[in-house]
Amino acid sequence: MPKMIVSIDGVVIKEVQLTKDRTTLGRRPYNDIVIDNLAVSGEHAVLQLTGNEVYLEDLNSTNGTYVNGKAVKKQLLQNNDTVEIGKYKIKFINEAPGATFEKTMIMKSGMVPPMPAKPAAAPAGAATATMPSAATASGAPEAAAGLNASIKVLSGAAAGREVPLVKVVTTIGKPGVAVAAITKRSHGFVVAHVEGSAKPTLNGSAIGPEPVTLKNGDMLELAGTQMQFLQVG
Repeated sequence: MPKMIVSIDGVVIKEVQLTKDRTTLGRRPYNDIVIDNLAVSGEHAVLQLTGNEVYLEDLNSTNGTYVNGKAVKKQLLQNNDTVEIGKYKIKFINEAPGATFEKTMIMKSGMVPPMPAKPAAAPAGAATATMPSAATASGAPEAAAGLNASIKVLSGAAAGREVPLVKVVTTIGKPGVAVAAITKRSHGFVVAHVEGSAKPTLNGSAIGPEPVTLKNGDMLELAGTQMQFLQVG
């Protein structure tokens, strides 16, 4: 099944299976693939699935749509093509997926993801992203073997709750305010700022777009929520 792997500055933030005849991409929340960035038009492009072929069509976007560095209006995508929209790179993979991927949780200020035992019961006011999370794929980091880690919430109503980091990439934050990605790699875990004007902090220092290695006991603050990174192994 064809899929799109979305990344920014080398950090994979989501992966989307193309299951519909028409998949829209843009900044507005009603799109099938939502990229909340001002460089992306409200209705930027559309992916049309015909049999095993996928056509990408630009919808007269402000900043244009590029495939392998070339501006396109409408083009048939080939396996491993890279679609570029602003600073985002979207890799097209047209092969059978190797796994089923979980959804990514987006936190509002003061909110945290629900307990893993209750994936459908998000806290009041929390928003769950409609996109599947990123996973190991061509160009994506490999999962670390034998490493267990979690994020422990230290502030707010959910203080004391621990959220296991079981996915290759866990994206948390509030789109447009602060979004960070925690990536599980072969040597451990790293965190990077994905988007938003309010940068998350690590031990009191702002996190930039370059991945920073996490150590057991590190303190994170994101969208008004204080958290601690805990790692065993």
